[in-house]
Amino acid sequence: MRLTVYTDYAIRLLIYLGLREGSLSTIEEVARAYGISRNHLMKIAHKLGQAGFVETVRGRGGGLRLAPEMLARTLGDLIRETEDDLHLAECFDAETSTCLIRDACYVQPILAEALDAYLTVLDRYTLGDVIAAHRSGAHGLTALLFPDLVVEESDPPPRPSL
Repeated sequence: MRLTVYTDYAIRLLIYLGLREGSLSTIEEVARAYGISRNHLMKIAHKLGQAGFVETVRGRGGGLRLAPEMLARTLGDLIRETEDDLHLAECFDAETSTCLIRDACYVQPILAEALDAYLTVLDRYTLGDVIAAHRSGAHGLTALLFPDLVVEESDPPPRPSL
């Protein structure tokens, strides 16, 4: 199970916007902070805007911000929204599968169970949880993304248990 670069960048964008606590940010600013493609980030921001994760403000002085109600959405929700295909193998798509043993295969249900477990773990954590952990400064992300801000380090929050 591997996330696409698209989803990786979507997570990074939402963390950045969440750390900005409602302030507007530009695509250029986020791309520069992460050292990633502005054009790729524009496509991601557009889709996240359509899905309601991001609010966009057009015009001079415009930008993006995390939609406040999205803090309650889970990482699983985000993954389902940004990943085009969660099929772990060709046999997961009954319409296009050419696997001759699909209906008799013992491995396909095991992979399906693994995917369900993967998403179940992601569904335990909200965007708000992730942003709050980073906002605490314990992980040092705020200092990396916003080096001009002075952030007091605090005790790290407990790591998620598996």
